[in-house]
Amino acid sequence: MPEGDTIFRAARTLQRALAGLVVTRFDTQLSQLATVDRRAPIAGRTIDAVSARGKHLLMELSGDLVLRTHMRMHGSWHIYKPGERWRAPRRDARIVLTTSEWIAIAFSVNDAEFVTRAALEHHARVTALGPDLLVDDVDLAEARRRIRETPARHIAEAILRQQSVAGLGNVFKSELLFLCKIPPFAPVASVTDAELDCLLERGRALIRLNVDEHAVIAATRVGRVTTGRLNPREKLWVYGRPGLPCLECGTRIQTASETEGRRTYWCPSCQAPRA
Repeated sequence: MPEGDTIFRAARTLQRALAGLVVTRFDTQLSQLATVDRRAPIAGRTIDAVSARGKHLLMELSGDLVLRTHMRMHGSWHIYKPGERWRAPRRDARIVLTTSEWIAIAFSVNDAEFVTRAALEHHARVTALGPDLLVDDVDLAEARRRIRETPARHIAEAILRQQSVAGLGNVFKSELLFLCKIPPFAPVASVTDAELDCLLERGRALIRLNVDEHAVIAATRVGRVTTGRLNPREKLWVYGRPGLPCLECGTRIQTASETEGRRTYWCPSCQAPRA
């Protein structure tokens, strides 16, 4: 699943390429977008700006229209020069915006809609987002309060809820719980304020590192890194490493299935269950 850093980088790339350009053609497989396009054509509108809010990517168009997309589990935005070969199947292209210089394509994205700017500011899912860890002045105290109050079964679920804190996804969830030595299925009430601060502060540092352009270029060959190691087999502490030895204590990493196809990974020694 794309996480907040992935959406941020996608928005930054689209902003740099598309801002100020005019849409010359708009194609979509999504009926909710096609309906709006028939009533108020997208072609001819200028792309004013592209930004990210949590895991929502927002493309502002002239004429008071915003394209909101959410990547869910498998969605992604690509950008190509006209005539360049696409790196994903054409059958998965849900949205195609063509300009004179670039073609922007949303692959495997079904959560998408056009809204006005005013409607966006009252959008239930967007306005419900918790503090965004990629924002410079993020309110970590508010994020901690929201985690405490979320009706989650355990801490692993609580920090994934975007209403608690925006931007964290399944990879960072497992990695942060390991780094802060918190068992993933511990009740939120059993997690101390100091441990919540650890999750939020280290989460903010990691997610910001993964959008830093110099760090991203350096890690391009191995992808997201949380250990500081460039060995592809040791780039993450626990995520995706079931049955392999913990990089700190040697105990075999365990995994369990969660909702929506997510999995949680942890070290049963470093993150021993609480009494």
